[in-house]
Amino acid sequence: MRVAIIADTHGNLVSTNAALADIAADGIDQVVCLGDVAGLGPHPREVVGRLRALGCPVVMGNADEFLLDPPLLDPDRHPGTDEALRRMHDMERWCAEQLGSQDLDFLRTFQPTIEIPLGDGAALLCYHGSPRSSWDEIRGATPDAELAEKLDGWRAAVMAGGHTHEQFVRRLDRSIVINPGSVGLPWESLPGGGGRNPPWAEYAVVSHEAGRLSVDLRRVPVDLEAIRQALLASGMPHAAWWAADWS
Repeated sequence: MRVAIIADTHGNLVSTNAALADIAADGIDQVVCLGDVAGLGPHPREVVGRLRALGCPVVMGNADEFLLDPPLLDPDRHPGTDEALRRMHDMERWCAEQLGSQDLDFLRTFQPTIEIPLGDGAALLCYHGSPRSSWDEIRGATPDAELAEKLDGWRAAVMAGGHTHEQFVRRLDRSIVINPGSVGLPWESLPGGGGRNPPWAEYAVVSHEAGRLSVDLRRVPVDLEAIRQALLASGMPHAAWWAADWS
C-alpha cells in the first residue's frame, strides 16, 4: 500500500497541479489531503474542484473552518491585530466569496481525523493540527511530552498532520509522526528574519509493503512566475503584497 499525503494547498492551483502530476506518475494507490485547501490562494474554487474530482478523503483544517463561517475581524475588539493579519483576513474572506454552494457542501464533508489501513494491521492516522484540534501546532522540535499530550492517546503506525507547513519525520514510542509540508505555501524562514515561499510544492508518500514501512518526503519544482501572475490577475485583495513572498 502506497499513500500520497498532501496538505495545505491553500488555493494554489499551479502547485496543486504540480504535486498531483508527480503523484499520478508514480503509481500511488491512494491520495489523502490534510486540509486547508482553498484559503489565501488565487484559485480557491479551482483547487476545491480539483480535489473533489480526485475523490480523495480530506481532513478539516482551520482555514477550511474559516471558509465555512468567516469571522469578522473587528478592530475595536481586536486592537492588537497587526496589519499582516488584517490583510490575510481580507484575503481569506475573498476566497470564501469565490466558493459556490457545491464547493461549500464539499468542504462540509471534511472530517477531523481519517484513518487509512496500510495492511497487516498497520494504519495511517491523518489530522490537521492534531487529532484533538485543527489549531494545535506539532513541530519537529515539539518535546515528546507535549507531543503525546496533543496526540491525546491516539496511536497508529504513522501519524500525519499539517498546519505548520513544516516538513519533518520523527518518532514517538512506536509511531512515526510526520508532516508532509505544504503544497501551496511551503514557507521558509530566512536568516535574520522574514521568509519566502520557495520554488517547490511539498508532499509525502507512506509505503507499507511486505512488512516494510517507509516515509518519503518530497519536493516538486513549481513555476514561481506562474504563481505570481495568477495572484496578480485574480482580483484578490493585497495580491501584490502576497505575490512578493514568492521568490
